[in-house]
Amino acid sequence: MSQISSSPNATLSSATQGVADTVSGAQSDALIGLATLGKTALALAVVIAIILLCSAFLKRLGPGRKGSGQHLKMVASTAVGQRERVVIVDVQGTWLVLGVGGGQVTQLHQMPAPEEEIASESAPSSAGQGSDNFATRFASALRHNTKERFSGQSRKPGGDA
Repeated sequence: MSQISSSPNATLSSATQGVADTVSGAQSDALIGLATLGKTALALAVVIAIILLCSAFLKRLGPGRKGSGQHLKMVASTAVGQRERVVIVDVQGTWLVLGVGGGQVTQLHQMPAPEEEIASESAPSSAGQGSDNFATRFASALRHNTKERFSGQSRKPGGDA
């Protein structure tokens, strides 16, 4: 009779031991999984850091920086909308007027580069001295209109503030 009463305790003890082994095994498996995940995340961070460093290095010392200005040069650019621009590009003595916007580039006009532009490249001190230059005239008119608009003299009584 003593063996009958001791056998349920032995079964209970072995079952408890089995559950404890399973729990400790699950905990060690979870720790191993977390360690593997940590190693993977660290390796990914190192790879991303290397990519960012290489891209910064290539932007600073990148190949093709010296040769790119020989054949293609942007002469002027102006915005005509939020995402649209008109750009003048000099390609080996030919000016291309391009419309840029909406993910596409459209050629609007093509003409030979003006002789005065070529001469001004060789003598940069003479560039922009002409009083009939459009940019100079436009800036002068803009200054005049701005002074007139924001000075107290041209305001109308009861007009917009």
